[in-house]
Amino acid sequence: MADSAPARRERIAAEVSRRGFARVTDLARRTRVSEVTVRTDLAALEAEGRITRVHGGAMPRGLVTARESSLEQSSARASRRKRAIAVEAASRITSGESVLLDVGSTTLAVAHALVDRRDLAELVVITNGLAIALALEPAIPRFTVVVTGGTLRSLQHSLVNPLATTLLDDVRADTAILGATGVHAQHGVTNVNLPEAEVKRRMVAASARRILVADSSKIGQVHVGRVATTDELDELITDDALEPARLAELREAGFAVTPTATS
Repeated sequence: MADSAPARRERIAAEVSRRGFARVTDLARRTRVSEVTVRTDLAALEAEGRITRVHGGAMPRGLVTARESSLEQSSARASRRKRAIAVEAASRITSGESVLLDVGSTTLAVAHALVDRRDLAELVVITNGLAIALALEPAIPRFTVVVTGGTLRSLQHSLVNPLATTLLDDVRADTAILGATGVHAQHGVTNVNLPEAEVKRRMVAASARRILVADSSKIGQVHVGRVATTDELDELITDDALEPARLAELREAGFAVTPTATS
């Protein structure tokens, strides 16, 4: 027997709360109703102030769905903190490694920090960021720089699907260094842009070690594109402006967190 509309909406609200973001297609499958019915239910739940509808699904009320900044705008914010995070992340890399380097302002700082590591040699860096590839160019031939290919997004100068993940299916990197716009103890790592989140997920799957670099402004945020759960990543490198309560929440969730000093 099918659920009544109120019972079904309770199930949907619980699913959205549990997952942080739930797609219309998934909710329709779980509740065994049409996507049109699910959208009607989501509209009712939003009117009650219980969820927020976003493109393709819904999120719990109050979770952030911010507008995406350009790479240049992001790079200008908290630049000293990002530089400290980048130097720490670059210190994890040794000569001879293969590295997946994700797109973003903090990972761009990591690219510069890797180039500054004059002791590094025979490094293979694979990236979906055009700005990152250009930042790495001065280290050639110490570094081999590989660009994934794909479809260009001008806002982040990033390469996304179609075709961006084709190369990632055929590699197994030693380390992935990833960026994100949201890091949450319960809801995991998320990103404001869905196409880039898809590439980030494939980088997680294609690497043996996964390091997340994110300044403290990203902690506690949740966005639409799921990247990874906290237990899928080996370390979060952030800055020392992170609130102690946020730090404790992440560590209680099993996340290894390294705050870097910016002074």
